Amino acid sequence: MKLTGKKAIILVEDIYNEFEVWIPYYRLKEEGVEVVVVGSGSASEYHGKYGIPIRPDINASQVQFDDFDAIVIPGGYAPDKMRIHPEMVGLVKDMFNKGKVVASICHGGWMLASAGILKDKKTTSYIGIKDDMINAGARWEDAELVRDGNLITSRKPEDLPAFCRALIQAMQEA
Repeated sequence: MKLTGKKAIILVEDIYNEFEVWIPYYRLKEEGVEVVVVGSGSASEYHGKYGIPIRPDINASQVQFDDFDAIVIPGGYAPDKMRIHPEMVGLVKDMFNKGKVVASICHGGWMLASAGILKDKKTTSYIGIKDDMINAGARWEDAELVRDGNLITSRKPEDLPAFCRALIQAMQEA
């Protein structure tokens, strides 16, 4: 348990990708990280693309971002719902600006774009939001993993092994 004493946020909203929430969730816990599931506050329970429910531990408006070392933004269509909540977008922006680890996979890039943190950053994402990423200022690459400083991005569930390894490595370095 290399990361005992570290804390990470995983953001959730309806239509989240189950793999992109639960795999990082359990992988981080396996490393000793305290993982806190953070919702928008729009519901007491959110359902994934395949119907699996998740209950948030707290809402974004209750988070003290200084208490955390990393934030994970899963894909699915949840990021499209997340980005209409200023508290969620602000949390991503604040974590990034404070040099905390910000890890996004698949459609999670929508949150990065809405947070305004992509200018001149090397990234990847699901191919369907490539134009959104580029229009937000990113230097987009088609790669399973792209790390630019404290920003970690991946494309799809198949990239989760590389994504989780990079997330854990970045948290060890932080």
